[in-house]
Amino acid sequence: MKLKAILLFLLMFSALSFAQNKSKGDNFFFEYAYKEAIKEYNKEQVKKSLTSQQFLNLADSYLKTGNYTKAAELYEKQYEKDTTLGTPYINKLLLSVSKTKDRAEFQNYTSKFSSFFSKELIDNSEFNFEILENNTAKNQDFLIFNCYLNSPQADFSPAFYKDELLFTSGRTKVKGKIYAPSGESYLDIYAGKIQADGDVTVPKVFKKVANSNYHKATPYFSEALNGIIYMLSNADGDDLLFDKNGKNTLAIGLVTEKGSFEYLLRDLSTSFYYPYYDAATSKLYFAANFEGGFGGTDIYYVHTNNGQIMSAPINLGPKINSSGNEIAPYILEGSLFFSSDIFYGLGGMDMYTSNMSEDGFSTPVNLGKGINSSYDDFGFIIKKDAADGSYLGYFSSNREGGKGNDDIYGFKVAEKPGLKTIVIKGIVVNPANDKGIEEASITLFDENGNILKQSISGVDGDYQFEIPFRKEYAVKAFKKGHGRFYQEFLQEQGAKAVTQNLKIGLPFIQDVVEEKESKTVIKLQKFYFSKGKSTITPAIAAELDKVAAVVVNFPEIQLKVESHTNSRGSGASNLSLSQDRASAVRKYLLSKGVSSENVVEYIGYGENLVINQCKNGVYCLEFLHNQNDRTLITVLNYDELN
Repeated sequence: MKLKAILLFLLMFSALSFAQNKSKGDNFFFEYAYKEAIKEYNKEQVKKSLTSQQFLNLADSYLKTGNYTKAAELYEKQYEKDTTLGTPYINKLLLSVSKTKDRAEFQNYTSKFSSFFSKELIDNSEFNFEILENNTAKNQDFLIFNCYLNSPQADFSPAFYKDELLFTSGRTKVKGKIYAPSGESYLDIYAGKIQADGDVTVPKVFKKVANSNYHKATPYFSEALNGIIYMLSNADGDDLLFDKNGKNTLAIGLVTEKGSFEYLLRDLSTSFYYPYYDAATSKLYFAANFEGGFGGTDIYYVHTNNGQIMSAPINLGPKINSSGNEIAPYILEGSLFFSSDIFYGLGGMDMYTSNMSEDGFSTPVNLGKGINSSYDDFGFIIKKDAADGSYLGYFSSNREGGKGNDDIYGFKVAEKPGLKTIVIKGIVVNPANDKGIEEASITLFDENGNILKQSISGVDGDYQFEIPFRKEYAVKAFKKGHGRFYQEFLQEQGAKAVTQNLKIGLPFIQDVVEEKESKTVIKLQKFYFSKGKSTITPAIAAELDKVAAVVVNFPEIQLKVESHTNSRGSGASNLSLSQDRASAVRKYLLSKGVSSENVVEYIGYGENLVINQCKNGVYCLEFLHNQNDRTLITVLNYDELN
C-alpha cells in the first residue's frame, strides 16, 4: 500500500526536506517502497551500522509488508538499546506481536511494557479483547459495497454534501503537478452524486474549493457554517511555506458556499487533519500530533463561535487517545466514531465508537469483523436513511479486492453501529460519615457468579466499570476492617444504554462495635425485657435488626449472645430466664436471615455476673438493679475482622 491516510502523507512529506542525499534505504522508505527499503537497509547495515531512526524505519518497513515476526524482533531489539523508545513505537511493537501470538501469550508479553500504558488503555484493551475474541458483541449485518467512484489511486476520507459524496483522491489529472513520493497527483477533493442504492456516480473535481497546486483533502460540509471545512497545504500562492526547520505542514480552512475563504487552524510547525464540526456544541474536532499527547496523532477539539476559534486545543483524553494514532472524528446521535491503529485492533487501523455524555466518553468499542478487516479501515461516516430508517455510511480501506490503494466502501445497516454497554460507577463510602474509602476492592460478577471485572477504589472512593450489555450482574465490595457489600441487578433488554450510579456503603468495623465489660460488643441502645419475660418486644426488635444489618455487612462475623439478670428472685429462676432470653434473641436473629454460623454461642448467666454491688441480700436502688439487667452481643473474632 502506498497511501493509508492523510496522516501518512504528512509524515512522509515533512521528512522529505531532510531526506535528500540520504541513503537509498531512506529514499525508498520515504517513498513508501517498503520492500525496496528493506533490501537497501539490509545492504547498508553490512557496511556500517544503521542509525537508530533507520533501524526503526527498517522495522516499520517489515510491519508495512506484513512480516510481523521480523518487525517485532527489530522493535524489541531497539527497545533493549533504548528503553525510552517513544510510545508510538511501543504500539507498533505490540501491534506486530499481537499478529503472531494468542491472547494469553500476548497479555503475558505486554506486562513488561505496562509502564507505557495508562489505566484507561489497559481497560480499553481488555474490553476490546473480550468482545472480539469471545464474540461478546454480535457482529452487525453490514451490507458493504465497493463504490463505483474508486480509481487505481488512493481514494479516501468520504464526506456527505447535500445529495453528493465528497472524498479525497490522488488520482492522476490531465494537468497538474505530480507528488513525487507517491507517483500520484497532489491530493484533491472530488464529488459524485449518491444514488438510491448508496453507490456514487463518476466523480468530478469539486469546484467550490479554491484551486491549488498542492494538497486539498479530508473535507467536511457544515450546514451550520454553510461551508466546507478541509485540510490544505500551507502555501502562499504557488509557494509552499516552511518553518525554520524546513518543515511544511497542513492547515485547516473554511470556504463558504459563497466562495470566501479563511484559515481556522494554522501553524507552520504543526499539521491538522480530518476536521469535523459539531453544530450542537460549536466544537471543531480534528487530529494533530502536539507535544504532550498520548502517542502519535490524537483527537482534539476547540471551542468556536460560529466557526471562529475561541479556545486552545483540548485533548479528548486517554479514554479515546492512545499510544497509537487516532484520526477521523465523526459524531452521530451522541456517539463518537473515529479510527485508531492501537495494538488491540483487528488490523493496522480499525474503526471504533464511543458513547458521549457529560461525564466523558465510554470505552471505545471496535466496530467488529466485517466492517473492520485485517487491513487499514478508517474515515467512517454515517447518517440515517430517511427512506426506511436504516443507516447509510462510507469508510476507506485498503483491504483485498479493491480497485486501487485505498478505496471508499459504502455500507447499509439496520441499526446504528456500536455495542450496547453497561457503565457501573459511583463511590465507596463509610456510611457513618459519608467519606470516601480508598483502596476498597470492587468485583463485578455475571449471573453465574463468574468474575467479570475487578477494580480498586480511588483516593476519593471513586470507581467505574464498563461491560458489554448483559441482563444480569452483581456487584461485591470489600476492604479489610470494613464491611462487605453485595447487590444483584436485572436490566431491561431493550434499554439503549445503561448507566448504573451505585453508592456503596462499607461500614468501618470500629464504627459498629464498642468496648463493654472488657469485651468487644455490637454497639446498641440498651434494651430491657419485660419483668420475668423473654418476649421480643418491638423496641428490642429494632435493636436486634441493627445486629442483623451488621452481619450482612460482615458475613464472617462470629457472635455470642450473653443475657444477664439482676439479683432479685431466686438464682435458679434468673438463670433459666436469662437462658430463655438469650435463646429468644438468637431465634429472632435467625428469623432475620442471620446464620447459625454467625451466632455461635447463646448463654444466659442469670445473676452470676452482676456489674455492681447489688448481689443477693444487698439493698439497691432500682436504677442500680437495672444496670445488671442487660444483653450483650459479643464479637468473638474481632481481631480477624479489624
